[in-house]
Formats: sequence, structure tokens, C-alpha cells
Amino acid sequence: ILFRFLKEHYYNQLRNDLLMQFNFITENFPKDPLISQLIRQPKNTLRREYSMDKLEIGNKREFITLHIEEKHIKFRCETLQDAEALLFPTLRRFHPYLFIIDNDYENYGWISPAKISTAYNNDQVLYS
Repeated sequence: ILFRFLKEHYYNQLRNDLLMQFNFITENFPKDPLISQLIRQPKNTLRREYSMDKLEIGNKREFITLHIEEKHIKFRCETLQDAEALLFPTLRRFHPYLFIIDNDYENYGWISPAKISTAYNNDQVLYS
């Protein structure tokens, strides 16, 4: 349902009802904190092209081009594995519930939050 709504909004951005719903269910991306977390990602390099407001993160083998806008991020990469290696870990820490859409294919879904492991003591017994 969310994918169909976002697709409808994308193709009909002048419809006021869709715009109001879109603004209600989405949050703004704080650009500077996100960029600073991307820089801190191990083994990432960052290049910014100010003229086009474009960022590029990468390492020696792969790279991703990012356009961070007010309510969404557009990114381009060769493979989903590149996004998983370079971008998604930072996004999971930054905001654990993001909806990802592939515009070329009908691939979409929620980015899963980072797993937090908790220490469990096997010697404890709980009673109810």
C-alpha cells in the first residue's frame, strides 16, 4: 500500500490531497548529521560536488551517488550489495525505519533496523 501511494504521489505531485498525506507520513532528513555519519563509516571516502548538491561515497571498488533532498534520498549504485556495504549500515543507525524503493523495478521494502544483541544469563530463571 505504501509503495503504491508513494508511486502515485511521485507521478501526481500537484495533487494537494496526496501532498498533504505525503507531508504527514514522512519526516525531513537532517542532511548535515547524515553526512557526518556517512563520513564516519569505516573505509568510506566522501566527495561532494557543490554545484549539483551531489555526494559520492565509496571505497576502492564501489561507490554510490547520493542526492539528499528534504523528504527523501535518491541514490544510484551498481548493485544492491554496494548499497548494503556502503550506505545501508549508516542508514540503519541513523534511522532504523526507512522505506526503500527501486524506481527501475518494483522492488521495495523496509530497511531492517540494526540488531542489538543483549547479554543473556543462562543461569537465571524467571518465574511468573
